[in-house]
Order: sequence, then C-alpha cells, then structure tokens
Amino acid sequence: MKHEPIITIVTAPAFLRHDTGGGDHPEARERLTVITDRLVEGPLVNQIRHVLPRPVQRSELLTFHTEGWLFRFEEAVLSGRTYIDHQDNQVCYDSYEVATLSAGSGLVGVDVAEQEPGSIVFCQTRPPGHHAEPNQPYGFCFFNNCVIAARYWQHAYNRRRVCIFDFDAHHGNGIQTAFEEEAETAYISIHEHPSFSYPGTGWAEERGIGPGKGTILNLPLAPGAGEEQVVRLLPKIRLFLENFQPDALIIGAGFDAHRDDDMSGLAFTNHLYRLLGNFVKELAVDLTDGRLVSILEGGYNLHVLGTSVEAYLLGLTD
Repeated sequence: MKHEPIITIVTAPAFLRHDTGGGDHPEARERLTVITDRLVEGPLVNQIRHVLPRPVQRSELLTFHTEGWLFRFEEAVLSGRTYIDHQDNQVCYDSYEVATLSAGSGLVGVDVAEQEPGSIVFCQTRPPGHHAEPNQPYGFCFFNNCVIAARYWQHAYNRRRVCIFDFDAHHGNGIQTAFEEEAETAYISIHEHPSFSYPGTGWAEERGIGPGKGTILNLPLAPGAGEEQVVRLLPKIRLFLENFQPDALIIGAGFDAHRDDDMSGLAFTNHLYRLLGNFVKELAVDLTDGRLVSILEGGYNLHVLGTSVEAYLLGLTD
C-alpha cells in the first residue's frame, strides 16, 4: 500500500487575535480559518498533523530588525494605536505578541525540516512578513518571517547557503533588503511587474550589490500572466539554484496572484499552484536533501485561498 506523506502544519489559534479592524481590511483572521476548513474537508485530511509555533526571541528578531523598530512596534500596540505608519498596517493590543509567534512559526518549521529530513512543512501563519523592512512595517507585514527563519537556519544548524523563493504576487522588498549584499544567501521572486504593483520594487535589473551581485533573481510578470508565462520561468529558476547550490530552501508561499484575487492583476490558477508545489519539492529533493519550509504570505480572496493552499500542498505530496 502506498505510504502517504505527512504534512506538518505549523499554526496556532492565537493568530486569530491579530485584529486588523474588521471586514474592510484584506488581511483578516478569516484567511486562516478558510484554509483550515478546506484542509479538513479535502483529500489531505488524514495526512495532516498540527504543530504549535513558539514565540521568536528578541535576539532572533535582531538578526534582521532593529531595536528601535521593536520598541516602536511594542509601544504602539500597548498605547492603543490602531495602525503604524500607514493605515494598511492595522494593529491591536495583541499584535506584537502575535507577530512574535508568527515569526516563530518558521523557526519551528526549520526544526521539523532538520529533525525529519524530507518532511513537508507549511507555516499557516499571520501577519505575513515579506514586505517588512529592518526598521518599519510595510504592506500588512511587521516582522520578516522568511528572513528570520533563514537566519535561524544559518545560525542554529549552520546551513549557510539559504535561498528564499517567493511566488507571492508582490515583490518581497524586505527579503531583498536582507539578502542583496550577501554572497551566502539568495532570493528569487516571481511577482507582478513593479510598474503596476505594490511596492514598486523588484525590477529584473536588481541582481544584488557587491558580494551579493548575482544572488537576486527578480522575475516580474505583466498583468494577465498565468501558467504559460510562469512555466517558462522554471528552467531559469532551476539553473539559478543549481549554480547557487543552496543548503536549504524557504518558500514565501503567497496566493494573491490567483486570477480571482483582486490584490493583483495576475491570473494564476490552482493548477499552477499545484505545479509550483511539484517544482519546489523537486528542487528540494535534488539540491537540499529535502530541506524545505513553506511560509504563508499573501492570499486574500476567501473563496479561493483554501483551495489554492490545498493545491500547493497536493503538489508537494505528488
């Protein structure tokens, strides 16, 4: 009888406590409940186990963020502020604590990936992280979950060459900030072209700086791009990674490029998300001895987010 792989979902009820002010804000707590509901109802239900995250330690946050930002974020929520810097970045009293737990989900994911080689790990978390800069929030993001997980993988397990592959509809400006001057880290991003999309970064010409020259691969897509255009990029991504030779792979798994998600003009489908799952699993098997962790980024249409995540996880298990 065929052995079905176990999928480790790192998540916690506490993520629902991050209150973004009601139904008008796209980064709502219901994002996680629709994923959970779909996975419970779908074909993967008997393969899933849930693991709780741990709060990230301050020293781990400081591997990317500044002390000034930590103090400013904590002070803002304790003083009753409802947003920080921009109304996109809605917060409540619990948001700092929840954000430390969100950043910690990737660390637990890394532990699982190291202790159980070849495991399928998905961090079902919020708030997301890839826009967060060292000293300020951007685009619903407060702590850069993917970068903090990468630093942890480097420091705790000495996996020095870490790559983040991000297929969220928007460019991860914060990840690029972290990695663009380093030779031992790499960042690949498929996103809607910055001429049309937030945050306006991620031009193909941005390839890294100094020692990091050549370690950034931005692959911007025109509005309307979907499966055909993405599939054409996959050999380029594989060649980039074969040249880089990563020790570990982190996926910024955003689902707002879906054709029904109005947060972008891209036209991804669930079939494409399954293909992306196939692709990254093959990369991990071939290049990192299976060391792979996926961390939820965007995805805001509640009618398709659950099935998009399910399709990606099915791709990882194929």
